[in-house]
Amino acid sequence: MPATDFDAERSYDDERFSTSEVFRSDRMKVVFGYFEPGQFIPVHAPDSDVAITVRSGSGVVREGETDRPVGPGDVVVVAAGTARGVRASDGERLEATLVTAPPPTDAEHDPVREGIRRGEFDPRADRE
Repeated sequence: MPATDFDAERSYDDERFSTSEVFRSDRMKVVFGYFEPGQFIPVHAPDSDVAITVRSGSGVVREGETDRPVGPGDVVVVAAGTARGVRASDGERLEATLVTAPPPTDAEHDPVREGIRRGEFDPRADRE
């Protein structure tokens, strides 16, 4: 049984959000996400459900066209195929657990890589 904690896995990156994979199977992936102020996971819509539980800090979780403010203890679940992204508030770090089922494919993360490369929370915005 995998067992760890946020303190043992904590790692921040000045350039982009960072993650620590806690568990992965064909059916589920669990990661800890660490965000410096203003950092984000760009909006994308993989064919997997995600449950995001905020441990500390504040930010927003995009669900479809809605930005939901989040803070410690909040849980947001976004259904497969729905656009989603996570962004830390400008004033503080954000730490969260993200559970996806099934794990997104590498191709489904292309919009994430593109958004990071372009520095855009919603890389779809210019194309819609």
